[in-house]
Amino acid sequence: MEISSSPKISPFASLKVVEFRNLMLGRFLFIMGLRMMGTLVGWWIYELTNEPFAIGLIGLAEVIPAVSLALYAGHVIDISEKRKLLLRGVILYWICAIILLGLSIYNDKADNTNAFAANRTLIIAICIYFVVFCTGIIRSFTGPSFGTIVGSIIPKDLLQNATTWSQGIWLTASILGHAIVGFIIAGFGHTGALITVVSLVTIGYFFIAKITAKPPHADLVVNQNTLESVKEGLRYVYNTKELLGALSLDLFAVLFGGAVAMIPVYAVDILKVGPIGFGWLNAASDIGAILIIFIITLFPVTAGQGKKLLIAVGGFGLCIIVFALSKLFWLSFAALLLSGILDGFSMIVRGTIVQLKTPDHMRGRVMSVNSMFINSSNEFGQFESGVAAKLLGVIPSVVFGGTMTIIVVATTWFKAPSLRKMEY
Repeated sequence: MEISSSPKISPFASLKVVEFRNLMLGRFLFIMGLRMMGTLVGWWIYELTNEPFAIGLIGLAEVIPAVSLALYAGHVIDISEKRKLLLRGVILYWICAIILLGLSIYNDKADNTNAFAANRTLIIAICIYFVVFCTGIIRSFTGPSFGTIVGSIIPKDLLQNATTWSQGIWLTASILGHAIVGFIIAGFGHTGALITVVSLVTIGYFFIAKITAKPPHADLVVNQNTLESVKEGLRYVYNTKELLGALSLDLFAVLFGGAVAMIPVYAVDILKVGPIGFGWLNAASDIGAILIIFIITLFPVTAGQGKKLLIAVGGFGLCIIVFALSKLFWLSFAALLLSGILDGFSMIVRGTIVQLKTPDHMRGRVMSVNSMFINSSNEFGQFESGVAAKLLGVIPSVVFGGTMTIIVVATTWFKAPSLRKMEY
């Protein structure tokens, strides 16, 4: 079934919906804070351990609870008042940021010359991993909640436009979070960066709180058994081949193409550019993504979306290989920038497929499956990068990841014809 979109819809149509604007403002501030915190944690752990594998463990610490709870979280989201559930998640993230801020203040004031300095470093690292584990639990509920609320606020004919804006706002927040935190670390240290994170999450909470209550959909079987509810969501995703193909492609492509996890190593040991260069390298792919999303917002893709999705992901893998082999900052930045353009395109197509193909009463469960795939690809990808770097060395491991991404795309091209031929 093809879903056509009207060319007469204004690029700013969804932003005229007041609740959508408040949700997006809150999401912008919230995601910006979280991206700053995630980037800071990677840098902080590498400072403490000087070990690439330790960066990979960050991804593992977050993905285990996030993926383990994803299906149950989808059931809870569908049967819950979604605004309240999301706000609780934001508060819990705020508490995690406060804990990290406390660790940073403690570390800044501690005496680094005494015999306990090495043990203190280990304790701080363990505490950071524990906080990251907690954010994985929270993320399994908050991530899908945003997408579910978008679907309940926006009319069907504006969903493609709203999805484009939602992805663009998410990526803009990521750009600013990745880039700015490098400058803040350089000027004000970890403590200054975490104070900024706490402030952003606090303000974001108040914007999200402005939206009205979002109770369960009228078509939902409220007294349905939890296990049967979870199975229903999985069956729907499995039986909707375009949806399954798009999610699987993202899972395996990003799993192997997670070069971003090794950016702290490239910044410190290979390109030798320090925290400011580190911030720009982190932001490069997001800058590329927001450029293409801006273009797509004004000029939507009207045909051949499935085929173009596969080509974009293949190009993403090629960019990762170029980044892996580069010894020049400008070339590394350019490779990541282009990878972001291609990844941004694929995010728009995939996100639109998910929104358009999902019934209202199943949005929580389907968004949670989507979140599970994304969490698996990003965080397992970070862990895979750490393990591969340990076994193969940093540069060969990133080359391997880009090559595997291209192989995944080639396999999907032939094995998932319905995705390749899909248009909306």
